[in-house]
Amino acid sequence: MKFFAAVLASGVSATALYAPSACAQTGEQTYNIEAQRLSDALRKYSEISGREVIAASSLLEGRRSNRVRGRLSPDAALSRLLSGTGLTIELVEGAWVLRSGNADAVGLGSTEVPSSEAIIVTGSRIRGAGPVGSPVVSIDREAIEKSGFATVQQMLQSLPQNFGGGSNETTTGATTRNGTGNDATLGSSINLRGLGTSSTLVLIDGSRPALGGVGGLFTDISLIPMGAVERLEVLTDGASAIYGADAVAGVVNVRLRNRFEGAETMLRAGTADGDMTEVQFSQLFGKAWGGGRLVLAYQFSERGSLAAATRDFAREDLRPFGGPDYRSLYGVPGTIRAANNRIFGIPAGQDGRNLTAAQLLPGVQNRRDQREPSDLLPRQRVHSLYASGEIELSDTLTFRASGLAAERRYRKVNNSNFLRTVRVPVTNPFYVDPIGTNQPVTVLYSFVNDLGPQINSGRVRAISLSSSLEQEIGPWRMSLGGAYGAQKGRAFTDNVFNSARLAAALADTNRATAFNVFGDGSANNPATIAAIRGHYNTVDDFRTWSAALRADGPLFALPAGDVRLAAGAEYRREAYDYFVDNDLSTLVPNAAPYPGLPGPRKVKSVYAELLVPIFGADNAVPGFRKLDLTLAGRIEDYNQFGRTENPKMGMRWEPVEGVALRTSYGTSFRAPLFDEQLGENLSLFTTTTVANPASPSGSSNVLALFGYAPDIRPEKATTWTAGFDIAPPSLPGLKASLTYYDVDYRDRIGSVTEDYLRFLTRRDLFGGVVTDNPPIDLVQFYFNKPTFSNLINITPGQVVAILDGRTRNLARERQRGIDFDIGYAPEFAGGILDFGISGTHIFSIKRQLTPGATSSDFVGLFANPVEWRLRGRMGWSTGGFSANAFVNYIDGYTNQVVTPIESVSSWTTVDLSVSQRIGGAGGEDRRGLQLGLSIQNLFDRDPPYVNNRSNTSALGYDPEKSNPLGRMISIQAVIRW
Repeated sequence: MKFFAAVLASGVSATALYAPSACAQTGEQTYNIEAQRLSDALRKYSEISGREVIAASSLLEGRRSNRVRGRLSPDAALSRLLSGTGLTIELVEGAWVLRSGNADAVGLGSTEVPSSEAIIVTGSRIRGAGPVGSPVVSIDREAIEKSGFATVQQMLQSLPQNFGGGSNETTTGATTRNGTGNDATLGSSINLRGLGTSSTLVLIDGSRPALGGVGGLFTDISLIPMGAVERLEVLTDGASAIYGADAVAGVVNVRLRNRFEGAETMLRAGTADGDMTEVQFSQLFGKAWGGGRLVLAYQFSERGSLAAATRDFAREDLRPFGGPDYRSLYGVPGTIRAANNRIFGIPAGQDGRNLTAAQLLPGVQNRRDQREPSDLLPRQRVHSLYASGEIELSDTLTFRASGLAAERRYRKVNNSNFLRTVRVPVTNPFYVDPIGTNQPVTVLYSFVNDLGPQINSGRVRAISLSSSLEQEIGPWRMSLGGAYGAQKGRAFTDNVFNSARLAAALADTNRATAFNVFGDGSANNPATIAAIRGHYNTVDDFRTWSAALRADGPLFALPAGDVRLAAGAEYRREAYDYFVDNDLSTLVPNAAPYPGLPGPRKVKSVYAELLVPIFGADNAVPGFRKLDLTLAGRIEDYNQFGRTENPKMGMRWEPVEGVALRTSYGTSFRAPLFDEQLGENLSLFTTTTVANPASPSGSSNVLALFGYAPDIRPEKATTWTAGFDIAPPSLPGLKASLTYYDVDYRDRIGSVTEDYLRFLTRRDLFGGVVTDNPPIDLVQFYFNKPTFSNLINITPGQVVAILDGRTRNLARERQRGIDFDIGYAPEFAGGILDFGISGTHIFSIKRQLTPGATSSDFVGLFANPVEWRLRGRMGWSTGGFSANAFVNYIDGYTNQVVTPIESVSSWTTVDLSVSQRIGGAGGEDRRGLQLGLSIQNLFDRDPPYVNNRSNTSALGYDPEKSNPLGRMISIQAVIRW
């Protein structure tokens, strides 16, 4: 037989667990098989069912079965026996053959599970069927350990489909693009395709956790303990028809180790070139008994901060790289601007008590690098506790429950965001007038020596609870479940000044208590410093409740197999609160909730998914070995903005064995975040002057609108994919997948605030947010608003244009590209050689920034994904030894936000991991010790130089496409007992 020939050709031993002499039984029989070694349990199953089961010996090594009891059909009994083992069963030439299922696959492509009715794969609600037509990346426990990564965010962010822009600890404080400014508590997210962190849905064992960030922007994946993760399933396709809102770019489902048995202790320590250290400890326990099981896991992680001073590229002065000097104009000592706008540098080496005009330095601007004394990465400390269990209440009724609780604390020395030109009255006892006019002067001054560096710190606490009752009714399964999630983040900003109390201290005539900005910050009265010291603290609180009733099973039989249906109804309630304690601008702190946040969001939904097998093993014809179709639909009703309907269709066709063609089509949507519904409750309308080539003077007076626009609607997207998977049986170990994708994203919620100074110089891009020669009554409407500020003191009639930089339904984006994975794992030198490459190539990102503007291609530009991102792999393993190397490639791109436009080089790094098992017989729950060494960025390659300037600071690298760690060396010990 062809299958057995392939097994022999691969050199892997195949075991016939039972070869019955009588005909195999097809009806229900009584099974009473205890949880035990899988090989023994399968022999017992074969004795009862009369079925012949074939398996490669290596697949059975170390695996344990589930307990099976009751009167069951052979299919149902085998499904229960194999549930959670990562193995699937397939009828091949008259014999039942065990194969490695999708839980052990790493790569792109279909995740069909031939006959395992107990398994639900991300992207489908139908048990035993993967998302027909849709691609899934599945990273199992073995692949996680081989990677050498310590955290879930590192593992997910290494995927070629991920874009590093958005809410992440590496980008916060370095840019405000791509929604980064809303990550108050320095969490980490995943941003598939670069379509936005809120457009990737993250699930934990199929349930939505509470969200973090301002407005509920993203799932903080830094809170998920790596030691408790069984596998990561990443659906790189829109899936709102299956999961509802937010599944525009895809779905990440974190599967936890709910079937673990035994005990596992992990210790890990690492350092980034001695400049940053990390330690990690985890403990896992699992126990199964007749009719039940329990898993407990705890993990502690601590990582030190990474100081910018230890990385040459982390500076505002980019002249050593051939770039500009972006150092802050706010120095210490500072710079005086006289009444006639001339500047005078304050000399160093004096405290400002006896400064005279003759000592000043005419024309000198004192600068200070605010970035160099800050941290690039915060100090983080995480505690995570996970528990899960299940109990068989009867032969057909099972209760399951799980809970994840986590706390993360952080601290970061930030580059100061609270710098200001201060006005010093003539009454100040330290007043110095450079030109003798006896008028107030302004001083550009940094308060760092008086108050200390700006410190951002905080704490995040989160909990996720879920439970369900599952009832088997013949071949159908019904489930009633509920979940609760809460996440509360507290963020503290200290060592900042209060402008109201500072103004009073500058006007103080008492030399002992007045504030002195004419020196080096060493001579001010401690009581005065304490008086001007302010703070800015926030509390964000997100809570979610959900309930679901689900059912799936066969409807009727076709020649190719059963037509199967999954259907359900769900209810979800989400609530978000944001509290601000602001002590920056008033004499007394102003502590109050965010104004205008909407009340709880209530979502009712129904869905259905149908799987129709057209061709299969029983009716295959040449060219149609197998053909499956799926159709899914979901209706969701929101109390805040109405109803949305989303369909999805998929097809998978196997013309011959080992070749599958697939395609999918569907629509998705993203609901507005809570803060995106604030409207004018959070807004700023101000007059300013911007460059205007159409003006004779080269500039014009405008009215600029910032904040949130009213009536923001959901975003919508249409996604389709087409691809193939190849795994020829004549060449075991070879797998290849390729997927073409096309995403048309409409009504995207965003703003172009970062570029408002270019609104009138690039009308081709921003014309849709410019109102020329606005009516006087419209200008007066904004002038009358309580949040209006007339910075340049003009009348409504002097406003030439209105620039709308508010967050609103703005852009449209269409992205097209391919994902691919090619791998080969033959026998070599007494072990298994595994090598391959996965990657993403984006053909285009056509984006229309504003309504009516021209559409431009943004792929390969600053603040956008690159054209090519690749991750190559090569490894060899034998017995308990494994060595693996990975090559990471990020393509070069164009920095279009600087003048002249600059090219940025590509970045290639190499990772290495080596492990050795000592003792034990193999398998996940084997006893023994496993030692590991991992090195990220083996050759210590610095990120490529980027002329990267933000609204508040600058850097010599791009944190959206690279990281500043350098070479990271870690050692790890895992003890299984």
